Amino acid sequence: MDLTGPPLPRSARTPPPTGRHRVTSAPDLQSAPPYAGGDPYADYRPAPADVPFADLADLADRRLGAGVLAANDEFFAERENLLRTEPARFDPHAFGHKGKIMDGWETRRRRGPSGDAPHPGADEHDWALVRLGAPGVVRGVVVDTAHFRGNHPREVSVEAAALPGTPGTDELLADSVRWTELVPRTPVRGHAANVFPVSAERRWTHLRLAQYPDGGVARLRVHGEAVPDPEWLRLLGTYDLVSVLNGGVVEDASDRFFSPQRNMILPDRSRKMEDGWESRRRRDTAHDWARFRLAGHAAIRAVELDTGYYLGNAAGWAALSASEDGGRTWTEFLPRTPLRPDSVHRFPLAAPVTATHVRLDTFPDGGVARLRLHGGLTEDGRTELARRFGRLTEA
Repeated sequence: MDLTGPPLPRSARTPPPTGRHRVTSAPDLQSAPPYAGGDPYADYRPAPADVPFADLADLADRRLGAGVLAANDEFFAERENLLRTEPARFDPHAFGHKGKIMDGWETRRRRGPSGDAPHPGADEHDWALVRLGAPGVVRGVVVDTAHFRGNHPREVSVEAAALPGTPGTDELLADSVRWTELVPRTPVRGHAANVFPVSAERRWTHLRLAQYPDGGVARLRVHGEAVPDPEWLRLLGTYDLVSVLNGGVVEDASDRFFSPQRNMILPDRSRKMEDGWESRRRRDTAHDWARFRLAGHAAIRAVELDTGYYLGNAAGWAALSASEDGGRTWTEFLPRTPLRPDSVHRFPLAAPVTATHVRLDTFPDGGVARLRLHGGLTEDGRTELARRFGRLTEA
């Protein structure tokens, strides 16, 4: 699968040679043309539609507690912009004392040591340290250079480390820290979503993004599966079994037209309509559904269904079913129940329901902001999580 896409045609890449501005070097095949007005996303090159990890949670989501701890340079634009949840914005008229205001992380231009050697060294680069909000296995990275056209980096790389506790910058930069390459040094395109699958099967806590030799990156997305500490869950006793922080995953959904299904397992309350899962209006007699994988084999004791910010478009009714065989067979444990708009619905269960997977059915369509399944792992679930945690964290 081609994850980078074709370069722009020559006519769109390079202005015609005129006068003393004649282009004498090879054109930059990875660049994008200067902004020419209108919709700034009109010539943006998005990720391919079939990226296999696109529906997985962003482990570097600020809403999970992620942060950019440090960067060696952020002269033109602050490092914190890398993890903003909304797409990067571009205002062609926004300039500040240091130049163009960009919605991303942008460093100053590197220079060589003298006029005789004006270019930076081949290995010179800028870096940013990222703390994942949910430590886990990284399945793919997106380095988004939206609106960085003539000022994006030539190449990027991504490394990962696993450290206990809450280390600071000095600890992360110590020589004793072992960094593992997730994305090798690779050319990237300007004004584009640059997609990189990752195969390293390990639980990571921090990333280091490097850009060669300098430039700007709008957003960093780190898609994967959270792997919680089993000892922490044991101490909690009761927790949300489907929360992304506790290892829950939305495996699939019937529809994701207005907003993605993974929003339903975010840990915070929805703050606006697009923060939940909303399907398109159905024009048939079927209904919508979403399928979840829990933190492990678990006993569910209570349910919350939240339709926050869905007023005229909340799901009309909902039902929940459980599976212990990976979704081959299902047993309904919450029958079809009416939902009210913009409300939290709480359902205590008469007896614990054991499951590894849960299916939410909504009738006929509409929005659900959050699903909470409160309970705890069974003995089998705790054993399996401890085994997986040990395998993914062993030296």
